[in-house]
Order: sequence, then structure tokens, then C-alpha cells
Amino acid sequence: MTGFLIAMISGALMSVQGVFNTDVTKSSSIWVAGGFVQLTALLTCIVMWFISGRPEIAGIFHVERKYALLGGVIGAFITYTVVRSMSSLGTAKASLTIVITQVAAAYLIELFGLFGSEKSDFSWMKFLGLIVSIVGLVIFNMCAQKQ
Repeated sequence: MTGFLIAMISGALMSVQGVFNTDVTKSSSIWVAGGFVQLTALLTCIVMWFISGRPEIAGIFHVERKYALLGGVIGAFITYTVVRSMSSLGTAKASLTIVITQVAAAYLIELFGLFGSEKSDFSWMKFLGLIVSIVGLVIFNMCAQKQ
């Protein structure tokens, strides 16, 4: 249950962050907004590192799959794509599309055991759930066009 609650908080925070970043972009540029997001994230992580008892920082150099260190680079492009999608689609449509795409990509990563994740077996029920969510996105978009 705790995992679901944390995931829900994450989803809500991502939507709010997308709106904030889109607003900041209107006053500057998408790369300035993204850079500020990344800079403030870095500062937050440094503060939290001190608060959490400062685990060994050198451990980052012992990461087995070095490509995993590209998370920050990916984060910059996530900020860019969220801002662009929210400014062109609106908050709800963009968020829904982002989440469904995230679920589809995560399921493929699990199915094939990509990037060191644990491989899972194909499930028709999970696939059906993904299809139902895509149909929901189509219905949501059709309703949005009629207004």
C-alpha cells in the first residue's frame, strides 16, 4: 500500500512540476527552465545527502552498468518533452499520454529484461490493461475535441 501511495504522490508532483516548468518557460526559454529545474534538483539532492547521513559518494563510481549514470541527461530531456507537450496539448491530455506511454515502455522493459531489470513473462491481462488505458486516452481526446 505504501508503494501505491508514493507512486500517486509522484504522479501528482510530476503534473504540478510540468505546469510550473511550462510557466517558467513562458518567461525565459525551455532550456533555461530545464537548467533551473536540474540545478535546483542538484541542490536538493545535496541537502538531502547531508540530512540522510552522507552515504559514501564514491559508490557512484562503482556502478556496474555505466550507462545508468545517464539518468540526469535523460532528466533534462524529460523536462523538455513534458514542457513542450503540456504547452501544446494541455496539462491533462499531456499527462495522460505521458503516463500511458510510460507504462507501455516500462512493460516492454520488464518483458525483455532490459537495462538490468528483472525479466517478466508476458501477461494477457497486463496487455489488456494497457489496451484499455490506450482506449481511455482515445476517448479522453475525443471528448476534449468536442468541447
